[in-house]
Amino acid sequence: MSDITIGRLSSATGVKIETIRYYEKIGIMPDPPRSVGKQRIYNPSHLARLSFIKRSRDLGFALDAVRSMLGLNDEAPSCAEVHALTTAHLSEVRKKIADLKRLERTLSVITKECARGDTPDCPIIDALSLLCPTEVVHR
Repeated sequence: MSDITIGRLSSATGVKIETIRYYEKIGIMPDPPRSVGKQRIYNPSHLARLSFIKRSRDLGFALDAVRSMLGLNDEAPSCAEVHALTTAHLSEVRKKIADLKRLERTLSVITKECARGDTPDCPIIDALSLLCPTEVVHR
């Protein structure tokens, strides 16, 4: 599997063709050579690189962080630099999880207060009307 079309690359990684082209445009994926017919021809190194990018993005890393881990900003990062990026990302993920848990608790409370009746009075609407969005998330 030395010559890979963009369709096969997309199928192998689960990354949409448009996204692959976007990654090339922003420089996170190297431009592949082209066939005589101007078709992009990828190789196993492109597949490995795109798989790394996909996995990083699936884990929630921003494109700038992926760019840094790939050494595209300056030079290849040290393990300590990648650790620092990952630790910062982990901290953000934990914050989002805590926010989602608070949101879940709030939604659970207000849905339990609803009698599901056929009157226009609804405690969920009342609760959402009284709370600003940050209060709902940070309760």
